[in-house]
Amino acid sequence: MNLRLLKPKLLETGTARLTGDLCEIEQSHAGPGAGGAGSVFFSDGETRIRLSVDEESPVEIRCFGNDLAELKSGDICISGFIEPVGWHCPKQAYITISEGCIFGCRFCNVPKQKGRIKSPDLIERMVDAVADRIECISLTSGVMGSPKEDEKRVIEVIKRLQRFEIPIGVSIYPAEGTPERLFELGVSEVKFNLETATENLFKEICPGPEREEIWEALNRSVELFGKNRVFSNVILGLGETDEEMKSCIRELCRMGIIPVIRPLTPSGSLLDYKRPSAERILKISEFLKEELVKNGLDNSRALTMCTKCTGCDLVPGRDL
Repeated sequence: MNLRLLKPKLLETGTARLTGDLCEIEQSHAGPGAGGAGSVFFSDGETRIRLSVDEESPVEIRCFGNDLAELKSGDICISGFIEPVGWHCPKQAYITISEGCIFGCRFCNVPKQKGRIKSPDLIERMVDAVADRIECISLTSGVMGSPKEDEKRVIEVIKRLQRFEIPIGVSIYPAEGTPERLFELGVSEVKFNLETATENLFKEICPGPEREEIWEALNRSVELFGKNRVFSNVILGLGETDEEMKSCIRELCRMGIIPVIRPLTPSGSLLDYKRPSAERILKISEFLKEELVKNGLDNSRALTMCTKCTGCDLVPGRDL
């Protein structure tokens, strides 16, 4: 079996224990993985998966040095390697500007962290340090102060990073006019995250943000950036039904937005939740593939961010 066929099951597990030689561990400063034990990116040369480090995991990654590794899950053994990261993921400088957040999304660890705000000088130095091994820059940010304040920080950083002349993607909470300002700066792609499949779940899971504002920003972004350049994370496993998830996928694709279906990592105040099953991940991903084709969308054309990486999700056009 190759990694591509095993990936849904690995996404259900979400973790791996590391044995053998030391290998590169990535530390996250955003989302559910913030403040955790870190993660690794394993690849067989065709497929990539990101797994959180957990010494109790049933999945083993044995490292042999020089990035060579072997992944074992039950009776299955796959040879491959640990991919070095730029920042946060392979071949990208994916950088979180504000590491704290005023919102309290229940799946996220960031509000619990003592977050700092990275300066433009620091971020420019970070990108300089990995410039020889990245293909793009991706910027995200928590909301510290207000969405407008964070957008100003992001814009200042973008202006500093344009000298690298590679695609820049941005994923932030949008203020009024955010899509227009990012488009005028020459940003390649944007991702505004709906997070949940339904409005009711959003109110329960994400107190504070306004989901309608996110929908409006997504719709306006398609008008500006065009198809295949606008994305939105939707978390699978928050209590939605399959039909509710499919309805959300249909609407996003109809609008020209590529959904990023992210299997839940139980974290924050949702530690008692379970990750979705391999069967459900595969079923929803196959439905997403059909809707993308039906609406003339192609996420294999992604230049930045999560759909470019593929480590955390089952991505139609890349993984199936």
